[in-house]
Amino acid sequence: MQVAECVTINQVLPNSRYSNLWGSIVTAASVKDQLLHGALLGLQLRKKLPYDVTALHGLILLYGPPGTGKTTLARGAAQELAPLLAGGKVRLLEINPHGLMSAEHGQSQQKVYELLCEHIPMLAEDGMPTVVVLDEVESMTVARSAASLSANPADVHRATDAVLAALDRNAIDHPHIVTIATSNFTDALDDAFISRADASINVPLPDIEAIHMILSKTLNDFGVVYPSLVTLAKDKKISGVAKQLVGLDGRQVRKVVTNAMSRNIETVIDPACLSLSQLREAAVELAMISPQRSQNAPV
Repeated sequence: MQVAECVTINQVLPNSRYSNLWGSIVTAASVKDQLLHGALLGLQLRKKLPYDVTALHGLILLYGPPGTGKTTLARGAAQELAPLLAGGKVRLLEINPHGLMSAEHGQSQQKVYELLCEHIPMLAEDGMPTVVVLDEVESMTVARSAASLSANPADVHRATDAVLAALDRNAIDHPHIVTIATSNFTDALDDAFISRADASINVPLPDIEAIHMILSKTLNDFGVVYPSLVTLAKDKKISGVAKQLVGLDGRQVRKVVTNAMSRNIETVIDPACLSLSQLREAAVELAMISPQRSQNAPV
């Protein structure tokens, strides 16, 4: 795969397509504040002061379990940043890093460096504030101390070295670029990469209050087409359904609604017929089969 093919999104924001992303993720306000404030402060300070003063790399790490909205938050942050910056525009670049990790000896290092130090700066050469979303970054920055038993540790080391070198170079040469990296497995990340993050932000599994909000919001969104579901969203007994889902991620919670609809042909044909009892049954079933629930639910 050529490095250009790893750029899956190249979009100037604001754009209406991204307007609902930030609000769609239900998480603590502190998570969103840390992300937005950290990105904004970094872009402002790095433009005015040299790296040896700020020590900022322009890197923010979002970490936590899968399904908690890290990638959506990263995209949404770019949209939210646009009106806060001079010029009112932000470029969003999203990277799929998996194609870079070639099995050919030495190719991973070369491709990683080419992407981060050459191709990304070229796409952002007009100086527009640019947010680079680097999803599942653990595929590029494997902990070198843990790679000694892998099949090709030398290439793994080189790829991680290339990421670190690129971050160091871009911190100095391209202060208008900020990278938001996401990771589901921080134990797999190299310590030197984590130390370069200007902010490391945990995006946790939703608590019962957040789960209730996600359920209600999902039902209200369906209610645009099926108004009876707005009434269901207001039912106080939804809190009991939310309790069943503690330990699951936000993506799974949203899918409870469609899982409940799919259980009966009547609600498949007319989703407006969905009842609280059907929603509860689907929640109990999902909670029982979810491996994440068994790992994270309170005892």
